[in-house]
Amino acid sequence: MSEDDASPTGGWRLRDLAKLGALCVLVLLLLNAFVAQPFAVPSASMENTLRPGDRLIVNKLAYQFGGSVHRGDVVVFDGTDSFVPGGDNPGGIGAELDKLAGALGLGDGGGTVFVKRVIGVGGDRVTYRAGADALTVNGVRLAESDYLFPGDAPSSVGFDIQVPPGELFLLGDHRSASRDSRDHLGDPGGGFVPVRKVIGRAAWVVFPLGHWRSLDRPAGFAALAPAGASAGGTGGRGDQG
Repeated sequence: MSEDDASPTGGWRLRDLAKLGALCVLVLLLLNAFVAQPFAVPSASMENTLRPGDRLIVNKLAYQFGGSVHRGDVVVFDGTDSFVPGGDNPGGIGAELDKLAGALGLGDGGGTVFVKRVIGVGGDRVTYRAGADALTVNGVRLAESDYLFPGDAPSSVGFDIQVPPGELFLLGDHRSASRDSRDHLGDPGGGFVPVRKVIGRAAWVVFPLGHWRSLDRPAGFAALAPAGASAGGTGGRGDQG
């Protein structure tokens, strides 16, 4: 009998454990890349729906195989070139480690990954008159009481925009604490986020346990007119009145 056979902790077993560990890491990375990915909420911009430190599971298959982004969905997306200028992104090993931490749900993806709620999709006209008690989508008032942060107005600035095809207009639920599409109305791209930059739909809050729940689409969005129903409007990108 060999020394390795005689010892349950022999080298052959350590090698097998190392292979098993590597296989587990590979499976985890494949699941993160193609199926579901954890995400750590970095700020208060989505309170009270999401709180800083909440851990989400992002469904990366939600918009595959013919699925499409819907108004009311909470999505995680890459904000490079829409919310964050691409030229300002740092490179090097530190940036790559930040991205890896984000992929494992341990960080914010290097500061370029965001979580917001979809308010308008391609063809929608989204309007808010400063001081009004609701914004409208295609001329229909949007009921936001299910998720809007208590005491917040729908917006602190007015706007009247039309979402280009293939893009999204995104707002945080805690409007007074959120930097979102409104803050980039005057930037190149108008604050819109390409659908192709969506990583996935935020499907479940899994930590802390007391905040565990699924993130369903609020009922108020069901009453909205179809996308583009009022496309004959001005389609402005930043009426800040």
